[in-house]
Amino acid sequence: MTTSEILRRASDAKNSLRPLSTAQKNQAIETMAQCLVEATDEILAENSKDISAYRDGISDVMIDRLTLDSGRVAAMAQGMREVAALPDPNGRIISETRRPNGLLIQKTAVPMGVIGIIYESRPNVTSDAAVLCFKSSNVCVLRCGKEAHNTSAAITRALRGGLEKCGVDPDVIQLVDDTSRESANEMMRAKGLIDLLIPRGGRGLIKAITENATVPCIETGTGICHIYVEKSADLQTALKIVDNAKTSRPSVCNACEVCVVDEEIAPQFLPALYERLTAGREHPVSFVVDEKAAKFIDGESAGESGFDTEFLDYKLAVKVVSGVREAVAHIAAHSTGHSESIVTNDDCAAEYFVSNTDSAAVYVNASTRFTDGGEFGLGCEMGISTQKMHARGPMGLEELMTYHYVIKGNGQVR
Repeated sequence: MTTSEILRRASDAKNSLRPLSTAQKNQAIETMAQCLVEATDEILAENSKDISAYRDGISDVMIDRLTLDSGRVAAMAQGMREVAALPDPNGRIISETRRPNGLLIQKTAVPMGVIGIIYESRPNVTSDAAVLCFKSSNVCVLRCGKEAHNTSAAITRALRGGLEKCGVDPDVIQLVDDTSRESANEMMRAKGLIDLLIPRGGRGLIKAITENATVPCIETGTGICHIYVEKSADLQTALKIVDNAKTSRPSVCNACEVCVVDEEIAPQFLPALYERLTAGREHPVSFVVDEKAAKFIDGESAGESGFDTEFLDYKLAVKVVSGVREAVAHIAAHSTGHSESIVTNDDCAAEYFVSNTDSAAVYVNASTRFTDGGEFGLGCEMGISTQKMHARGPMGLEELMTYHYVIKGNGQVR
């Protein structure tokens, strides 16, 4: 089908979701999860095709984002079940007011309608986005990158098969066949067919959509995430946190890209950090350093862009500062508003950092890797919003809703 035909079918299907009860939706999600697991062999076979086709053109860490195994497929199904266990947001009364004239005004959550998701090479987004849209009574139109299309198509077939088993219109989950730029452009211009467009990917994709879309869209973040090691920090704790945030999965948006270090502890901490992230590692970390950091560890000069780059790789920028105020100022100048953390034993420093750091997630003594829908108790996520209107941080069910006012009276006129 053409992209236009897919968008029309999605729009036609949205009214079929409204009558479904919470129990019906939850049963359909369980069936979809079962079908996903049962299709593991097919999904992995298609995933192997994608990896073989693009292995030579993308980095090892991006291959990791693309790669599925039976454990990851099982985790995708478990994420779906966790969403089923969450409260149904559809119809929730957000607030209500009784006016002096007797009118009862209820602010009530309702679905957006049709949500388009344009994403790159992470096939797990296919099931995450589909289940979040379905549970929130939204239709989803998925458009993945060419690197993951075979895998995403197999996942979508399994999910649509689960819906059919439950007597639900499978057209509430759609995957765009065309992976060219034109299909993305068509979704950006689909006024009247797409109610909300969500990009999930690199800086270039997000910039293209937020600057060119004529439909409403949410800016999900590139992640230039910072960890500030304040002078009172326990250095072993700081090493553990930075190590986890940088190396546990460097290809994701909540990985640490910049370590900011207080100058008082830099002589002790930076050599220890260099040793921990390089010695005996299968993937040693390389460093980008400012002039002060260069006194203690080897690395390439940060130059003009070193602190404004989302590496998504085993690479870490290091900035040495005079204290918490300079740290916060540096983060304000270079952050993308995703996730920042301070490692400290000083409550005053922690309070200043939290109060003056304007990002979607701000941590004290923890890794930035927790900025994730599953870790926040949302089951899974649609993405991490770095904007400030409607949705911010990990986007779960609530962020896929809008609202209308229901006004109940008994004959009032104005």
